[in-house]
Amino acid sequence: MKKRNVALAIGGAVGAAVAVKLLTRADTVNWDDVADRVIHSDHSHFVNVDGARVHYQEFGLPTKPPLILIHGYTASVYVWKTVAPMLADAGFRVIAVDLLGFGYSEKPSWFDYSIQAQARMISRFMARIGVGRATVVGSSYGGAVALNLTLDYSEMVEKLVLVDAVCNDEPKDHPILRLAALPGVGEALTPFLIDSKRFLRMRMQGTLAKANHHMITDERIDNIRRPLLAADGHHAVLATSRNWHADRLEADANLINQPTLIIWGDSDTVIPIKHGYTLHREILNSRFVILKDCGHVPQEEKSELFTDLVTEFCRDRKGRIAAKDGDDVRMEA
Repeated sequence: MKKRNVALAIGGAVGAAVAVKLLTRADTVNWDDVADRVIHSDHSHFVNVDGARVHYQEFGLPTKPPLILIHGYTASVYVWKTVAPMLADAGFRVIAVDLLGFGYSEKPSWFDYSIQAQARMISRFMARIGVGRATVVGSSYGGAVALNLTLDYSEMVEKLVLVDAVCNDEPKDHPILRLAALPGVGEALTPFLIDSKRFLRMRMQGTLAKANHHMITDERIDNIRRPLLAADGHHAVLATSRNWHADRLEADANLINQPTLIIWGDSDTVIPIKHGYTLHREILNSRFVILKDCGHVPQEEKSELFTDLVTEFCRDRKGRIAAKDGDDVRMEA
């Protein structure tokens, strides 16, 4: 009886904590309240796409060749903060976009948060800002969106850059995503995990190569956490995990004809490097570059090398890059 009472008391306390969390969180994050803390906010713009407000940052001259940068799951344009200005200095018009539900784009409840829907949004976003064709760079989940965009809107993609890209449903096997899939459990768990600095720090330790753990700062944690600290952000994160259907991308990768650069960190534990080899094998006109002592986000961990690789790839008409094999990089034939 005593154990039963203790269990009931604990259950009641947990239930109360969840209820308080859900009832006291904000509905959304207001841009005007946080803009002064957003990196490169002076480069931020908003545009309406199919009834939703989309946030993006633009660098470089509008007459230069366009690059569209697409971030990963729970991320935002923040992941491009270093390389976006560097790529602009290299002679490109760089447009980093927040997917619907992430960053400072709107997080509408009516959106289905599938990879296909995000790719459709990107195609319409490009049309809305007057970019008919571009080199598309996708990181992690953003790589899945870029792959889907290339398959379904091929005419809009001149070249493709895949950075530790999602290409199947294996990430759904992660214990947290499996828990989130359970009705009720995901709704209760998501706000606590997203709001937890300790959890985010632990997650970053698994995302970045050990050699780059010095990058895990309070500033980085705050910038990743801030856009999602409200009910609509929690919903978007949860809905995305539940609408994750990516197996088609690996199955159809052989249909991609665009010159493709595949960049992978050799220490990536989020999306194993075996998937990079699969994409390289399936995409006929692809180059595969592996960065040493690098984890899941090469654009942050190896910014200068990443910029050089993308620049060289884009400048060559056929997307060729010179052979590289040294302390920082390895090319696969």
